[in-house]
Amino acid sequence: MILGIDGSNIRGGGGVTHLVEMLRVARPIVHGFSKIVVWSGQGTLNRIENRPWLVKSHQPILDKSLLHRIFWQSFMLSKLARAAGCNVLFVPGGSYAGDFRPMVTMSRNLLPFEWRELRRYGWSLMTLKLLILRLIQSSTFRRANGLIFLTQYARDAVMRIIKSAAGRTTIIPHGLNDQFSNKPREQKPISQYSNDQPFRILYVSVIDLYKHQLYVAEAVVKLRKSGLPVVLDLVGPASTPVLKRLRQMLGMIDPAGVCVRYSGIVPYGELYLRYNKAELFLFASSCESFGQILLEAMCAGLPIACSNRSAMPELLGNAGFYFDPERPDDIAHALRELINSPELRARLAQASFDLAEAYSWTRCAKETFGFISQVARVSSTMSKNI
Repeated sequence: MILGIDGSNIRGGGGVTHLVEMLRVARPIVHGFSKIVVWSGQGTLNRIENRPWLVKSHQPILDKSLLHRIFWQSFMLSKLARAAGCNVLFVPGGSYAGDFRPMVTMSRNLLPFEWRELRRYGWSLMTLKLLILRLIQSSTFRRANGLIFLTQYARDAVMRIIKSAAGRTTIIPHGLNDQFSNKPREQKPISQYSNDQPFRILYVSVIDLYKHQLYVAEAVVKLRKSGLPVVLDLVGPASTPVLKRLRQMLGMIDPAGVCVRYSGIVPYGELYLRYNKAELFLFASSCESFGQILLEAMCAGLPIACSNRSAMPELLGNAGFYFDPERPDDIAHALRELINSPELRARLAQASFDLAEAYSWTRCAKETFGFISQVARVSSTMSKNI
């Protein structure tokens, strides 16, 4: 069989990581695929390693605007898939308007499907964008021959909205790159830290409303003012309006910049260095299909203070100290409990590290291509019987 992969909307972040890592470790022949064709822009294709069975098809139009990419997917992708002799099409981006079948897709973004989170953006272009995405992805999910979710939480949240799916569904979590693996270190008492050598709290994520960096920063500044020598390191891209609000707030509560430091985007290949320098990891998101960054922190051997919302408890289990991400006092309480107890930090760091060992990109690739192969074979059998 031949598998086609639509990479038209896979341009950065977790989507690219997922595609790159899966193809790096894939053994498609085991699942009956002699060839895989990936259509994408040059930036994404450059990150995908060459393989004998892999065809990287650069589509120059996909290097252009969103409207160009929508046009290409709607009117050109199906023709290209048929011309390539594809037996099945995989659309990891979650949105598809073409007519090629069978088609397997993924649910990656929960924001359009959770009203509580969507309402944070008020009457704005972002709200309109998410509502349109909700309509498009709901239609795609209902029509797909196969639908992959990353967690049970995400499956339940999406299925409440779309009600039913015509094809098969499954849950396949993401994996981990070995570069993040770092056995838990000895946890030192807070007395061994100082304002010159502070206790470093790391939060890696996009600066956005549902990530609650404003509440986290407020909590850390309170801890610092209470006498704890702590520093919050924020790493990741940013929504411009939210970053502006964060900087305005910090200008009032931390004008000298001694408590909270924002580094911006750090290349994926260098992220593990940030984990290695931290004493504690914090994750305050209230909407995640999976929580790839949280999984990386677990693998990095760090004690974790974590949001009690969305898919995070499913992933972290009893190996974290939870808080309400919209209550700065609750965030501060969780951090204080961890900071003041090296024994608690050590126990939770080891527990989360042990949990992370169950996740690998090899397992993810095996289950993903196995599911796609199954959908292709079932669809072929049904077509022959019609």
